[in-house]
Amino acid sequence: MAASLRQVVAGTWRQPQRHFLALQCATGHSRWCLITSRTFYTAEYDPNEKTFEKLLIANRGEIACRVIKTCKKMGIKTVAIHSDVDSSAVHVKMADEAVCVGPAPTSKSYLNMDAIMEAIKKTRAQAVHPGYGFLSENKEFARRLASEGVTFIGPDTHAIQAMGDKIESKLLAKNSKVNTIPGFDGVVKDADEAVRIAREIGYPVMIKASAGGGGKGMRIAWDDEETREGFRFSSQEAASSFGDDRLLIEKFIDNPRHIEIQVLADKHDNALWLNERECSIQRRNQKVVEEAPSTFLDPETRRAMGEQAVALAKAVKYSSAGTVEFLVDTKKNFYFLEMNTRLQVEHPITECITGLDLVQEMIRVAKGYPLRHKQADIPINGWAVECRVYAEDPYKSFGLPSIGRLSQYQEPLHVSNVRVDSGIQEGSDISIYYDPMISKLITYGSDRAEALQRMEEALDNYVIRGVTHNIALLREVIIHPRFVRGDVSTKFLPDVYPDGFKGHKLTDLEKRELLAIATSLYMAEQLRSQQFLGSPRISLAKLDLNNWELLVQLGDGTYSVTISNNGSTFSVEVDGMKLNVTSEWNLASPLSSVTIDGTQRTIQCLSRDAAGNISIQFLGTVYKLRILTKLAAELSKYMPEKAVEDTTSILRSPMPGAVVAVSVKPGDLVSEGQEICVIEAMKMQNSMIAAKTGKVKAVHCKAGETVGEGDLLIELE
Repeated sequence: MAASLRQVVAGTWRQPQRHFLALQCATGHSRWCLITSRTFYTAEYDPNEKTFEKLLIANRGEIACRVIKTCKKMGIKTVAIHSDVDSSAVHVKMADEAVCVGPAPTSKSYLNMDAIMEAIKKTRAQAVHPGYGFLSENKEFARRLASEGVTFIGPDTHAIQAMGDKIESKLLAKNSKVNTIPGFDGVVKDADEAVRIAREIGYPVMIKASAGGGGKGMRIAWDDEETREGFRFSSQEAASSFGDDRLLIEKFIDNPRHIEIQVLADKHDNALWLNERECSIQRRNQKVVEEAPSTFLDPETRRAMGEQAVALAKAVKYSSAGTVEFLVDTKKNFYFLEMNTRLQVEHPITECITGLDLVQEMIRVAKGYPLRHKQADIPINGWAVECRVYAEDPYKSFGLPSIGRLSQYQEPLHVSNVRVDSGIQEGSDISIYYDPMISKLITYGSDRAEALQRMEEALDNYVIRGVTHNIALLREVIIHPRFVRGDVSTKFLPDVYPDGFKGHKLTDLEKRELLAIATSLYMAEQLRSQQFLGSPRISLAKLDLNNWELLVQLGDGTYSVTISNNGSTFSVEVDGMKLNVTSEWNLASPLSSVTIDGTQRTIQCLSRDAAGNISIQFLGTVYKLRILTKLAAELSKYMPEKAVEDTTSILRSPMPGAVVAVSVKPGDLVSEGQEICVIEAMKMQNSMIAAKTGKVKAVHCKAGETVGEGDLLIELE
């Protein structure tokens, strides 16, 4: 990496050759992209150990960037594939070559095997790394690569078929004496059979896509009606995400932990387990926060889970990195859930505590090299935590997708022991076509407390503008007393936030701190406005430089604040308490370090205007305040208030997405809770229901249309 950078500076770096197919896209940007993310593995890269000259990454986003980084260290040239809307993506800029494989929809680009195979032939790539998702667990793709003499960086087709199919993998797990969950071992034919099987197993049950993963095509059912609905949505999501709508049903274990074992195996009958990852913090069966190791496992349980995972890998002659997922109950009984025959999203935390580069190990194994380590060599050094930073609104069902352009983006890499795996940059677009992940934020510490403290600091210093993000939720999770003491399960979010996530609840002291910071920012701007090129302006109405009395509106409360200034320090009196607020007051910076009576806080001022409105990200949550002088507050009483919209008679889209189905037409009578339409966003289908009983007045959408957040869908009389 450093050598490449020196070549660019010296002016000797050449623009790499590009190959384009018939579906080529117009691109004209620079290929170079500086990689700033830090890594914490201690892997060695032997330049004399030959693997591949050129490797194609059949993926996009952060995982494509992640694979490219290791390839660069190993001296392997890389080929990126991309859709037309991804032509300026970071992974495209990082790779040595790029090929457009189709338009934005995944079925026409990243799942388009014909176009990808043509790209491989055109660029003469010797190997393909599939990343995760898309074609990573597609046995047909692996078979086609093998038939063309191209190495698949993953297991062979037998292992993919055996472990990628949840029904077959469960039978194999039973035969390998791996603990399994009670359930139906065949394919569920229709909704009626689903109900019959669910009754036999006993509610609650989990309906899941046989070929799925990543939370797609999964539904929990507590009764017959939910089983029928779950069968319909899960089969549709499975067909959309994986091209396979087969489903299975098994007993739902209430209040479990989701703990997975990372395995690594070669083609010489060697297999290792690389410790566990705790992945219990989830929403809609998708992981949000992960850590390694788990606070729950003792050495005996860890060893038992690891040995069963290795036994399963050996039973299918597995060779590559893979993950065996378990559900663990409160008594430390563990049950096989599934095996992912690919690299996991959360693999960085395993790299942090073991020192291994899993992408490098996958490439070595695919080339035929034996593993370099024995089980006794695998350590647990320190603690690592990963937060998945999504372009989502956490106040809607813990995260409904948000789209937009990143108008400002700054990763917290100045914080020590922080790693950011991302595939975006300032100016990137988050679209409805792909997963809404912005990045994976990883922190490492000598122990769990240090790793969590680093994560808290990193989240406060992460600047993301242009899309709604879930940093508020992530920060609240990692500081919650239950999480801090390790008391977690897959029901953590609904248990802790039964009425939905509402943001950080300020203590009385924190509220005073926020009011003091906001008024100090306001006055710093007022004082700056009196200066022009460092000299005082001529002002018609000079402010009293010694003392100001302000009224601040925060939520439903109005607070009287007195503030005075002494250089870079503001003395603020709120509710009888005096606070001293000190900062550099760089109003152009997206981040501000503020000291309040010795306590350091990192805040972000998202917006402010001449009317006194100011938005501040404080302790992870964005708070909207309005700061007024006493005269302005008195006059504002005469301003008319905006009428509140009656949302019970209309249905607006809570997220951007595509309309899959509309179930009503004008004149239809609907009852409260009845499904009106279905919106698909980022491959997840969401049922929109009526808020009250009434007659449909108008329908403003139809199947196949794209809608934005807040768009009017249905009106009731």
